[in-house]
Amino acid sequence: MAIKHPPANIYPSGKPCQMTLEEFKEWLKKFDSDCDGRISKQELKEVLRRTGGRFTTWKSGRGVRSADANHDGFINENEMSNLVKFASKELGIKIVSY
Repeated sequence: MAIKHPPANIYPSGKPCQMTLEEFKEWLKKFDSDCDGRISKQELKEVLRRTGGRFTTWKSGRGVRSADANHDGFINENEMSNLVKFASKELGIKIVSY
């Protein structure tokens, strides 16, 4: 399983950056290690780890629960926009509209 590096505008120290919602969705897809089109708790944990997060197991579980509208344990394409609040708080990403 190859780990992809986050884009240069995400710093390991957690410094904030800005992305549009579409850029955010595309960036998250890079962590979809099994290419099933969904983000699992383990994949979200890797996002947190790669961006310098702490308590990644706990936070990834909380992130999936907060965004998973259909309660299947995964974040699908339709639910990725639900991660905006989580990304702002835990990843330091500000979602903007251009």
